[in-house]
Amino acid sequence: MAKKDKKQQKSYLLLKTLACILAFIISAVGSFAFGFISSFLNKDESNVTLGSLSIHVMELGNEYAGDSIYIKAGDTDILIDAGSRASSVSTITNYVNQYCTDGILEYVIVTHADQDHIAGFAGTNAANTSVFDFYKCGTIIDFALSNKTTAVYNRYIEKRENEVANDGAVHYTVLQCWNNADGAQRIYDLGSDMSLEILYQKFYENTTGDENNYSVCLMLKHGDKNFLLTGDLEKEGEESLLESNDLPEVEFFKAGHHGSKTSSSAALIEKVKPEIIAISCVAGSVEYTQNLQNTFPTKQVIDRFETYNIEQVYVTSYATIEKVGDEYENTGFGSLNGTIVVISKGSGVTVECTNNNTVLKDSDWFKSFSPMWDLQE
Repeated sequence: MAKKDKKQQKSYLLLKTLACILAFIISAVGSFAFGFISSFLNKDESNVTLGSLSIHVMELGNEYAGDSIYIKAGDTDILIDAGSRASSVSTITNYVNQYCTDGILEYVIVTHADQDHIAGFAGTNAANTSVFDFYKCGTIIDFALSNKTTAVYNRYIEKRENEVANDGAVHYTVLQCWNNADGAQRIYDLGSDMSLEILYQKFYENTTGDENNYSVCLMLKHGDKNFLLTGDLEKEGEESLLESNDLPEVEFFKAGHHGSKTSSSAALIEKVKPEIIAISCVAGSVEYTQNLQNTFPTKQVIDRFETYNIEQVYVTSYATIEKVGDEYENTGFGSLNGTIVVISKGSGVTVECTNNNTVLKDSDWFKSFSPMWDLQE
């Protein structure tokens, strides 16, 4: 009996060993298969990511109107403007760093010299207070003309020149780009069927009393999809833009001048027929006016968008206001849509906002604020 027991025990151990070996083989094959499939799927997902375009109209973290737009085009990082105040630098860099992981902005575009577009580049006189301090910049493209002599403007020029002299950036004006002069280009190929195209308007080389009309205007293209950005260009500049370029219909338009009634003219909207509009502003703020119909975004421009049946209108922030005596005062601010992210993957264009995806007309802010317009008519 003892010998039989030992024989059975050996058989049991042999079977157990074979079972373990078989299990290991199955596991190894399974792991290999899973890894191969996952690698294939991840590769496919990575290709989608590398081939996508996203435009981030950033919320700027304070109560002031301004623009800063981050663009991820495949592996290319682009920053357009850096408003609204120097205090926005940390907001901008913290957001951009989620996507720009190598510390390099291949393109920086500065549309015009108003504080609410350049303050983040100008920073303060202290160290590490400018967006330029946080990134190595490849190509800087900015306005060709300006009437500014402010301290903010002078700091911007100083910081820009330092980026060129010490960090190897190249600088071109928008007019050099348009003329394909001195190494500048009218069209920059971003890869994966994406490009950045400089558009012409006459105030690149003609003076005006309105600083907004010096704005750099450009078209981003992704396949057959078009995305129009015009800074704070006003109606007269838009007229020149229309005369000078054969503008296509666009999927996306960043509203001119924070939704002012003097921008985003009927003629421009009728021509480009945008499906999606983003407005970078603090809605309802009395920063510039006591006429609530003229606070950004103005009643007139909202009505204009409605006339052209544009439903997808998004706004970054809103202000809370109260009446003190005969005047309104800002008492705070908050996220309306938050940062507005427009994503193109070639097959279609979608919107994903950091706070919510509610269009302007359906927002609680609009429902509570718009009745006050009627009180001032």
